[in-house]
Amino acid sequence: MSGNQNYINHVALVLDASSSMSHLSRKVIDVADQQIAYLARRSGELDQETRVTVYVFAEKVECVIYDKDVLRMPSLKELYRVGGMTALLAATLKSQRELAQTAQLYGDHSFLTFVLTDGQENASHRCPDAPVRDQRELVQAVAKMIETQEDNWTLAVLVPDQMGKREAMQYGFPKDNIAIWDATSTQGLEEAGQVIQEATEKFMVGRTKGIRGSRAVFSTGAEVVNKDTIKAAGLTPVDPSEYQLIPVDRAAAIREWVTECGHTYRTGCAFYQLSKSEKIQARKQIAVLEKKTDRVYTGPEARALLGLPDTEVRVKPDHNDEFTIFVQSTSVNRKLVPQTRLLLMN
Repeated sequence: MSGNQNYINHVALVLDASSSMSHLSRKVIDVADQQIAYLARRSGELDQETRVTVYVFAEKVECVIYDKDVLRMPSLKELYRVGGMTALLAATLKSQRELAQTAQLYGDHSFLTFVLTDGQENASHRCPDAPVRDQRELVQAVAKMIETQEDNWTLAVLVPDQMGKREAMQYGFPKDNIAIWDATSTQGLEEAGQVIQEATEKFMVGRTKGIRGSRAVFSTGAEVVNKDTIKAAGLTPVDPSEYQLIPVDRAAAIREWVTECGHTYRTGCAFYQLSKSEKIQARKQIAVLEKKTDRVYTGPEARALLGLPDTEVRVKPDHNDEFTIFVQSTSVNRKLVPQTRLLLMN
C-alpha cells in the first residue's frame, strides 16, 4: 500500500428481525447504536474511514442503510421492526453479494460483516431474496461464497447455542468467526455487543499493521499466531542473549523457583507459560515463543498480534503447534505449573 492510500472499512450489521427477537428489539437498537458510536470514535482516533451498512431480515432481507459514512449515521430506531421467520442464509448471501458491488478504488478497502441471529434458519427457501429455493443448494451457495471471498473480507456470525454453531460451521463460517450469545436476555445481548466491539477493535488495530481480513475474529488465543501474522504485526525477535528459558519440573512460587535456579528475581522479569484460560490486565506484557527455534517476540505488538485490546481481557491458551504464549508475572507467589517453562528476561 502506498503511503497516501487511506484505510477504508466497510462494516455491515446483518440483524435478525424475526418474531422471536421482539422481546429484545429495543435492546438491538441500543446495541447497534452503541457499536456505531464506537466505530465513529475509533475511526477518528485511528484515522480510518468507516462506512456502515445495515441489513435487517426475517422472511425478507432488507438493506436499510447502505455504505454510509459512520459520522453521519442515524439511529436504527425507525429502521428496525420485528416480525416473521428467519431467512439467515438468504440474508448472508444478499449482504455479501451486494457489498461486493461496492467500489474499491483509491484506498485500502476492507469488509467486516457481523450477522446476529437468535434462531435457526427456517425461511430462506421461500425468501424472495434467495438466489435458489432448494435448502441444500442454499447451504452450498453460502459455503462456496465464504470459501472464495478475497483476503480483505471478514464474515462473522453470532448464534444462540451449540446447535447454531454447528449449523454455521456447515454453512462454511470459519470456526473462530462464530460466537455464541445468550439470546434469552437483554444482558446476553449487551454482552454480544461487547464481543462485537472487541472483535471490531482487533480488526481496526490489525488494519494499521497491514492485516486486511481475519478468519479468527473472535479468538484471542494462540491459534491466531503464525509466521504471517508475526510479520504483519512488525514483530522482531528479542536478542537471545536477553532472555533464558527455564524448565519448571514442580509446582512452585515464581520467585522461589527463579532463585532456586540460581537467578536474581526482579518484579516483572519473569513470564509464566499460559496453561489455562485467564484474565490478562492491560498493563501486563505478553511474549510469544516460536517452539521450533525458541525465538521470543514481545512488546506492544505482541499484544496486538493476539488481538488483545488495551483493557483487561480473557485469553485462552488454545493449542498451537508452533507458538506458546507467556504472560508477565507481577506477583512473587504466582504458582508455576509443572512441565511448563519459565521465560526470564535479563
